[in-house]
Amino acid sequence: MERTILLADMNSFFASVHQALDPALRNRPVIVGGSQEKRHGIVLAASYEAKAMGVKTGMTVLEARRACPDGIFVLPRHHLYVHFSARILKIMREFTPLVEPFSIDEAFLDITGCRRLLGEPAAAARLLKDRIRREVGVLCSVGVGPNKLLAKMAAEMQKPDGLTVLRAEDVPARLWPLPVRDLFGIGPRYERHLRYFNVRTIGDLANFPVEVLKRRFGVMGEVMWWSANGVDHSPVDPRSLDTARSVGHQITLPRDFRRRDEIAVVVLELSDLVARRARRGGYMGRTVGLVIKDANFNWLGRSRTLQRYTDLPEDLYEAGMFLLDRHWAGYPVRMVGLSLGGLISNAAPQGDIFGRSEKLRRVARACDGIRARFGEKAIKRASSLTPAGVLYE
Repeated sequence: MERTILLADMNSFFASVHQALDPALRNRPVIVGGSQEKRHGIVLAASYEAKAMGVKTGMTVLEARRACPDGIFVLPRHHLYVHFSARILKIMREFTPLVEPFSIDEAFLDITGCRRLLGEPAAAARLLKDRIRREVGVLCSVGVGPNKLLAKMAAEMQKPDGLTVLRAEDVPARLWPLPVRDLFGIGPRYERHLRYFNVRTIGDLANFPVEVLKRRFGVMGEVMWWSANGVDHSPVDPRSLDTARSVGHQITLPRDFRRRDEIAVVVLELSDLVARRARRGGYMGRTVGLVIKDANFNWLGRSRTLQRYTDLPEDLYEAGMFLLDRHWAGYPVRMVGLSLGGLISNAAPQGDIFGRSEKLRRVARACDGIRARFGEKAIKRASSLTPAGVLYE
């Protein structure tokens, strides 16, 4: 039996949440972005009314104000978005147990085994859209296809409030004329390399010799070729998010940091935060990643694999500073990020001959308990009280 997959994509999700909560914002140009004064001034989401005025995700708040002087600017409230996402997933799971969250505002549904209950795929999609609109208050576009790839491509074809069915036999007529960049999984880097082969449309890629693609791009070359032909056998996995791949955090600095000791304070704060998130999830990791961005938005990302798994901030800080000292050329820094990857769960911590790790772990657990009871700012390192401290202002 051919599978029936839906991809439900909430339209302008963050902005739609604010419009759902405040009727006065409906049909108004709502722009969700950070604080321009603290330099977190990037547009995270814009309602379709704001998009019609030229506002785009990723532009600065200052640019958005120029494009849409009458826009209503609101600060992001991530706990609300998580709450709304959970409500939407609850509705989806009443259609089928096979629901795979793809992001906070997207999810796949496999309704193959529920066809007799739900009826035709388009009818099931309309029912899902209607329930989300009535019960949650946001609009979504739904793509219907025989696999996850075509469902995702279909959902992108009509926004907002769209419903598109894309069958395997529709691929040559509806997908092949599109630019190759429109194919899910093809970013600017692959688009640039494919242009060397004169591959400019999805159809060009679908009809290109797959062996040449495999020699040039390895396994990814074959994946791109199958995708261009509308083929995808990946299952809808309800447990896809059960295991985290990495934990991390990044912060835009209130001013450009130029000195190593200033950046070191931020790396230490991030080490505390990331290690605490790992412990809270029951994870330990080996790969520490550092990302820094300069005043011209050029970024540098490097990672280091440790000899043992850890969830201690001291280990993350040591690795982060090693990467900073090796790769930072002294230019002004406006953003710092730190991550811990290669995660495993429920691992027994590895001790050391002098018991240092166990002592540090007891301190970390004590700090976790204090923060859990009295809040994140209840206890902090002395360095966070210096002018370079940014996370606990």
